[in-house]
Amino acid sequence: MTDAADTTWLTVPELVDLLGQSPSRIRRLIDDRHLLAARRDGVLKVPSVFLRDDAPLPEIHGTAVLLSDVGFSDAEALDWLLAEEDSLGTTPIDALRAGRKAEVRRVAQALL
Repeated sequence: MTDAADTTWLTVPELVDLLGQSPSRIRRLIDDRHLLAARRDGVLKVPSVFLRDDAPLPEIHGTAVLLSDVGFSDAEALDWLLAEEDSLGTTPIDALRAGRKAEVRRVAQALL
């Protein structure tokens, strides 16, 4: 199970190395919500659970856009994805990683 406290966080330079992309491409992935990032200790970081096979988890983008549409900031969306969600019985990111995208998005839509 994932939560923000025991999540491994990756910096932009670490993502550059891991994904083989330029820093500007990594920032574009964040700006376009293919990845969500937060400042931790003053440094922009992305939770490692948002990646699979050295690429952004495809389900993040649509879920982040949906959360934005219901009024969440990117920071709030990131926090929601990492926090235990009672109606899912796990964290939303773990549910997404388990292939439960439709269920996660139904729960997110109900957050209006």
